Formats: sequence, C-alpha cells, structure tokens
Amino acid sequence: MVLEFQVVVDSAEPHVLAGWWAETLGWGVEPQDEGFIRRMVAEGHAGEADTVVHEGALVWRAGAAIRHPEGLGRAPRVLFQLVAEVKSVKNRMHLDVKAGAEGVDVVAERLEARGARFLYRGRQGPSSWVTMADPEGNEFCVHS
Repeated sequence: MVLEFQVVVDSAEPHVLAGWWAETLGWGVEPQDEGFIRRMVAEGHAGEADTVVHEGALVWRAGAAIRHPEGLGRAPRVLFQLVAEVKSVKNRMHLDVKAGAEGVDVVAERLEARGARFLYRGRQGPSSWVTMADPEGNEFCVHS
C-alpha cells in the first residue's frame, strides 16, 4: 500500500513563510479561491477573523500551501499552518535542500541574504552540509 502525505510546518505567519519556501525551492504557492472564501463568510460558515489579506488577495488566515511546479505527483505538498506558540526547541524533523550545481556555499549565502540564518556546518565521512534556520527559526540543511 502506498500512502500519500503532506509535510506540515507550524508557523506564526504561514503566508509569508510559504512564500519564502516557494521562492527557495522554485515551487509555487497554491492559489486560494477568493470567491469561495467570500461566499463562506457571507453564508456564515466562517468569519472575517478567519481571513486575512495577503499580497492583495483575501486568503484563509489558518494557512498556505506550496507545491512542486509539476504537481503533487512530483513531491509532497507542504502546508504552513498558523499556530499561536512560537518555536522554542529544535525540530524533530527537517527539510534537506539539495544545492545542485550552484554548490552549498552559494545557495547558503543566497538564503542568508533572503532571511535565513546560518547555524553550523556538519560532516559525516565524505558528506558535508550546512544547517540553517528559515525566517521563523525552523532548521533545514543545505547539502550537495
């Protein structure tokens, strides 16, 4: 049996973090149906407090998702969901970003310029990586 899954990241600002990760990975932010959202509010199924305007569009406050440009069959969907608490301890799970031809240092520098924070370099045998934190402090690794 094969099960589908998505990766969920707790976030203080899910729409901002989804945009950051979409740009980082070259993915797209899933569009939200503004007409549907307005209809749900008008019909009383949701309230104005359940929505927010992000980059000029009305969206659900609770979250935003990104996906690979070729769709869900290519990679799991990543959902950024709103949580009240701030991150306070190390992740138990993290994303590994493959640097590709650009190289680890170039990718890490580019991500630092966009708001990521360098944490440390790691090495195990011939493998090496850079551990970083995204703008909300979620750890991830950049490797070759």
